Amino acid sequence: MQAVPVRATALPSVTDALRAVESLLLSSGQRTARRNAWTAVLEDRRRAKDRVESEYVLEAVADHHS
Repeated sequence: MQAVPVRATALPSVTDALRAVESLLLSSGQRTARRNAWTAVLEDRRRAKDRVESEYVLEAVADHHS
């Protein structure tokens, strides 16, 4: 019985594949702008989550002191 050779290179992830397609379709400036926009979206989501959590804490403190 012969051993099956092991593949030395890993398959690209979906993210890697999308970045490869992106690099073919978009110029460098467009890629940077898209990534900056996505980073801004993620930061907005984080701030919104923090805001909601802060509201819960403030309401709990207000209810506790009522």
